Amino acid sequence: MGAALARAAQWTAAGSGTGTLEITPLNESLLNQIIKFVEDFSTRHPQEAAFVFREPLEWKTELGCSVFGEGYEISAATVQSEAKDKDGQPLLLLTASTLRVRSFDQLSRLLQIAMEKKLQEVQTCLEANRDPIVKILGPEYGTVEGEDMSMLHLLDKVEKDDDPETEMKMQISLRLHQLDFQLLNSSLKHISQDIRLNPAAINSEVNLLKNFSGKGEDTVLESLEYTSDYMFSNGCRAPPWRQVHGEICYLVIKPHDTDPLYITCSTAGVFLNGVIFTNEIISKFGLAKIEYTYIGYCWICLLKSELCSDFMFPHFVLREEEEYVKERLWLPSYKKKSVSSQVCQYDMLQKNILRDFGCDLQSSVKKMFQNKGRDFFIQHMAKLSHSLSQDGRGHLFIKTSSRFEDVSETSSETEEDEEQPVRHQEANTDLPSEYWGIQKLAKYLKGGNPTATVIALCSMRDFNLAQETCQLAIRDIGCLEVLVNLLDTEEIKCQIGSLKVLREISQNTLIRHAIADLGGLQIMVKILDSPDKDLKCLAAETIANVARFGQARRTVRRHGGIKRLVGLLEYVSVGSTSLTPYQTKDTEIARCGALALWSCSKSTKNKEAIRKAGGIPLLARWLKCSHANMLTPVVGTLQECASEPSYRLAIRTEGMIENLVKNLSSEHEELQMHCASAIFKCAEDKETRDLVRQHGGLQPLSVLLGNSENKQLLAAVTGAIWKCAISGENVSKFREYKAIEALVGLLPDQPEEVLVNIVGALGECCQEPVNRTIIRKCGGIPHLVKLLTGTDQTLLVNVTKAVGACATEPENMMVIDRLDGVRLLWSLLKSPNPDIQASAAWAICPCIENAKDAGEMVRSFVGGLELIVNLLKSKNKEVLASVCAAITNIAKDEENLAVITDHGVVPLLSKLANTNNNKLRRHLAEAISQCCMWGSNTVTFGETKAVAPLVRYLKSNDPSVHRATAQALYQLSEDPNNCITMHENGVVKLLLAMVGSTDETLQEAAAGCIANIRRLALATEKAKYG
Repeated sequence: MGAALARAAQWTAAGSGTGTLEITPLNESLLNQIIKFVEDFSTRHPQEAAFVFREPLEWKTELGCSVFGEGYEISAATVQSEAKDKDGQPLLLLTASTLRVRSFDQLSRLLQIAMEKKLQEVQTCLEANRDPIVKILGPEYGTVEGEDMSMLHLLDKVEKDDDPETEMKMQISLRLHQLDFQLLNSSLKHISQDIRLNPAAINSEVNLLKNFSGKGEDTVLESLEYTSDYMFSNGCRAPPWRQVHGEICYLVIKPHDTDPLYITCSTAGVFLNGVIFTNEIISKFGLAKIEYTYIGYCWICLLKSELCSDFMFPHFVLREEEEYVKERLWLPSYKKKSVSSQVCQYDMLQKNILRDFGCDLQSSVKKMFQNKGRDFFIQHMAKLSHSLSQDGRGHLFIKTSSRFEDVSETSSETEEDEEQPVRHQEANTDLPSEYWGIQKLAKYLKGGNPTATVIALCSMRDFNLAQETCQLAIRDIGCLEVLVNLLDTEEIKCQIGSLKVLREISQNTLIRHAIADLGGLQIMVKILDSPDKDLKCLAAETIANVARFGQARRTVRRHGGIKRLVGLLEYVSVGSTSLTPYQTKDTEIARCGALALWSCSKSTKNKEAIRKAGGIPLLARWLKCSHANMLTPVVGTLQECASEPSYRLAIRTEGMIENLVKNLSSEHEELQMHCASAIFKCAEDKETRDLVRQHGGLQPLSVLLGNSENKQLLAAVTGAIWKCAISGENVSKFREYKAIEALVGLLPDQPEEVLVNIVGALGECCQEPVNRTIIRKCGGIPHLVKLLTGTDQTLLVNVTKAVGACATEPENMMVIDRLDGVRLLWSLLKSPNPDIQASAAWAICPCIENAKDAGEMVRSFVGGLELIVNLLKSKNKEVLASVCAAITNIAKDEENLAVITDHGVVPLLSKLANTNNNKLRRHLAEAISQCCMWGSNTVTFGETKAVAPLVRYLKSNDPSVHRATAQALYQLSEDPNNCITMHENGVVKLLLAMVGSTDETLQEAAAGCIANIRRLALATEKAKYG
């Protein structure tokens, strides 16, 4: 445990002894494993649990005296355990807020007492006791760097001294070492998910291997070479279009005893190439050895085929590679040049080949050029270009190296913006006057002195820069480059003027991309360090506009923008009631910083960067302010980041839920929407759902259902209600606030994103029988049944759950049956989506249970029984469990049982018997029990090897599995051969323990099975001995 805390746990930078454990998913996972270990220790190892620690584990606790009960002596502010050591000292002592514990038994009991606070208690204990093994066993067992010899010394001591205490210490030390190993393995798995290869690491390994390559017996390789000598600025040797797929370089490794190996090095790992060039290809193109990438092979094919325009690329070539090659053979920038520019065309082609593919291919081009002549070369290039333009594939496809700046990183972010089509004016007469006005200003902007430049910028702002014509005019006449260049000057007024223009025009998608391509973001990130506050505000606001697409967000992060933007939040006291003008400006800086972080937070990697930069506490602090314009970007950032578990944990532990609930009652709908959306994402956790209820958040959410005009707000609110309704206590509150009636009233005419949440919320509210009645009385069932014909996958999962929950009431079932709802549910079993299949099968179960003539209803579905039996071939455990549950209900009708038996239900159920999934075990056992009621099915189950696995189910920890299994074994024990199999697998001993169960059904089934086995034994004995 000491090694795991020292090496794997993530501590704050406060330093050894004073640091605290960070709030991260890794730390939470480690703490939960330690909690489980301690909780189970006293039951698994009772002798070791009674061992008294060398020194007590001591920490400041938040537990009060009132939580301690039986087994403890409470006096004023002091609590001590009744359990004492041999000197009469208590094994647990609480004085004021200081807690001292001296045994695992007391630690285990303490965690049971702490309940929901146990995670915090364990964290505080470990922070106060950085190497707990020293206090438990003594300093000789402490965690050491390097080789740990303590275990060997301990073994020697055990062999020499027959001391029970030493042997006990050895047992405890082994247990703790085992826990250490488990924690380190767990952290390794967690950390390894974030580790990816990069060019520097690969290059260092290649250089190391080269030192051991060459001729001679003392070398491990004959040679190791890159396929390309050209290295890009980011350290990669792979072409740019392969870098976007994570590839870094390609190697040819020649061992001493085998053929050369062709290796691809990528961010995901190092792979042996699977495509082999045959002798036929090599002889056709005259290649002595293959050292080219797939795209290099295509270059050779094109050159050897005399640049034939109808050349067919091999199947393994990507489409963008194909187009890139063709476009490089005829650059669009030279299309309009005369024959006199042939040398330029040839030189450009040579440069492209040298840059992308190395010297070998360049020499091939030069040789072909010399053999065939310049006229032939240019003629075929022109023919190829014409062919490409005819089929519409001659568009420019150029990716600059800046876009492949860091191939070791892949982003899960999605592009928020859709590219708008480039607008082309038909003729000059169509251009509005604003276009020409901006063009006149351009010459003053480009060629004037600082004063003239500032005047031109002010005049430009007089135009309506929100109008697309003005925005594109600035771009078309080259002003955008000038505006970006002005940011890099030392003239503050020019910078401010330029940023004010860029802030306005960057609302346009095309302008945003252009600013990013011109390097504007890098300059704006540097401006964030400026002492001028107006400049900081404008830079942050412009970054907020530009960083709405993935490439821009990556640029901000890679150039240190996230840390600087988080730094902008570190201004003034949030709790100030009246702000000075100086503080008002600082608040405005923080607002602009929050806006930029909001845009950047749509990237997963940026969310992590914000957390590492210390953004969470600052956002939590600003969440307490009362200004809506400040709160909106803060809450917007939090709700974007709440998709990450680490943020959800921080939002809960930093006390932000209370402020989010408070702002649900704001007058600003956008702020309400983001607060509801944050709760929607955070309420996945039970603790958060409880906090929302405790802080009074359920009532404002119910009230906001009345605002049905704002669909974005409605989607967020219904989503928050859905997740909060997972807890039964919250459902009762929603009923009290009339939220269920409001949700049913919203079912007609809503977009799918709202319907998904409404139906999900109704499905959770149906946990209570009274709510199922409310839904029927409000006319909600017809709307739900109608939604079963939809196509949205998530909506179908939710609506099947809601309909199934409603069907548990007989009166509701009559309505569903009348609307043909069961047939619609059955048809959803044909869906290829396993989630829909499982949800539909679960919904069918209560429908069959509560239908008046269920057997006839099921038989009326043509092919329905065969369909559900065939679903037993699914690989999805949830589908299998739900189908088994449905078969249990179907088999209650004798005719239906006969039909599914004919469809082969018995062997299919038997194949599923070898499972460790308790949910599937329970429903499978119930299905087997019910299917034994027909013909020779009992015998068939024995023949198909279903009996022995069922016996093992009795060793499960789930009581519901015991009950279902005992019933199945009771039915199967009607066959003598099955009784023999059960007896051989030790069923009697397991069933005897269950005969004393408080569950009468389990009692009867267990006793009946034992009785059948006993009767068989007596009959056999009688036949044998008379």
